[in-house]
Amino acid sequence: MKDTEKYLIHATIAADGVVERSDVVGAVFGQTEGLLGDELDLRDLQESSRVGRIDVAVESENGQSFGEVTVASSLDKIETAILAAALETIDRIGPCHASVEVTSIEDVRAAKRREVVERAKELIAGGFEETSLRSDDILEEVREAARVEGIVDYEGLPAGPRVGDSDAVIVVEGRADVLTVLECGIKNAVAVEGTNVPDAVADLTADRTVTAFLDGDRGGELILRELAQVGDVDYVAFAPPGESVEDLDRNAVFEALRGKVPYSSLVDEPNLREAAADDSGDTPLEENGTGLPAGASDTPQSRGKNATGSERASDRGDASVVADGARGATGGGLVEAVEDTPAGAATDSEGADAQGPDTNPESGSDGATDDTAADDAEAGGDASLDEEPRSIEEHVQEIVDAGSDRARLLGDDRGVLAEVDAGDAFDAVEDAETAPHTVVVDGLIDQRLLDVAAQRGVSELLGREVGEFVKRPVGTRVLTVGDLRAGS
Repeated sequence: MKDTEKYLIHATIAADGVVERSDVVGAVFGQTEGLLGDELDLRDLQESSRVGRIDVAVESENGQSFGEVTVASSLDKIETAILAAALETIDRIGPCHASVEVTSIEDVRAAKRREVVERAKELIAGGFEETSLRSDDILEEVREAARVEGIVDYEGLPAGPRVGDSDAVIVVEGRADVLTVLECGIKNAVAVEGTNVPDAVADLTADRTVTAFLDGDRGGELILRELAQVGDVDYVAFAPPGESVEDLDRNAVFEALRGKVPYSSLVDEPNLREAAADDSGDTPLEENGTGLPAGASDTPQSRGKNATGSERASDRGDASVVADGARGATGGGLVEAVEDTPAGAATDSEGADAQGPDTNPESGSDGATDDTAADDAEAGGDASLDEEPRSIEEHVQEIVDAGSDRARLLGDDRGVLAEVDAGDAFDAVEDAETAPHTVVVDGLIDQRLLDVAAQRGVSELLGREVGEFVKRPVGTRVLTVGDLRAGS
């Protein structure tokens, strides 16, 4: 019947007593029987599928009953109107006096036509993709494909193709960040894939010049502290506050990397991002042909770990391991990872800056300084463990991976607004004084929870499972934990 219905008859009922759904259905059939003749007998019409199922919703309150009746019809307009009028002749339901009033007759086909029109508008606006390319577009597309190499696997982690043989590396958060810097020509980035820094990355930092290039949020700061505990970080660069590395364009990437600062100058700071921003403003880089900060000398003593890295490269014959990239005039300790810049892109000096840490006398020149920095980093990292986790991955691990049967409401800064039983997630979202930005649920995300999340302006719902949805509001993204990790 669902496929052939033309009209829906909507009627309200009121009864002076307590009645149930079966009483209403019995009254509809019993009091209309024989009223309209054999051709419009309701039982015969339903048996021939010209009238669909009679849906009834009824509630009782203070000794009275109220409800709605919906009847689907495939009759023509006139016959449907007659059938609707017949419903209003019902004056008793069960033992109670009652009244029925038809409120509307909905044309189902008209509603479908409206949907067709709206969908057609959407398709005409964005459904036809431009298939023709100008000659310049073709050249640029092929040039870009030739310039950007694909992400490789470095001991199970997404990385650029030069991580294995470069004497300096850039550590980023996720796969999308590796792709972003790779598109800028930086080929020596490796991702940690979460706050739990892998052993492969920790081992990599032991004998390389390491720049941590992280998101400008609390999660990036937590990753930096853990990386400093298990590995050796030389320089730090953050994306602008509130932004992710994967969202930056080429100019923003190079600008952030040019503003990197020695990690040893930050270990005692309570807010690493603010301290890094202050320090980067105090030590601008000059176009002096050396890739060094203003006034820095190019000596092994001033180069610190960079000098050591270069000497190791020279000893093993790898000093010439430059893949398409620009090398600083000193030739030592720079990240040999940026390929030749195409016309109109960043200059060679930008490439040298982005290649990794510039030599900076503030980075320390002896083992004692390095040991102190490591101790301070470990102390700072331990303190951060007592703070509330702020990365999405940490929340997912604590709520979903742990099988907590809980739901956690997160604010814009990924801080915890509230935590309730998973079954109370709907009420928590609906009653939250501050509308959450993200909701993590150890359970199924159903239509009811999605609807209230969309009404409150929730940006993201993360759950163990996702149910079937009749409608999906465009403003709220719904993901399973598996989808989240597959896309990172």
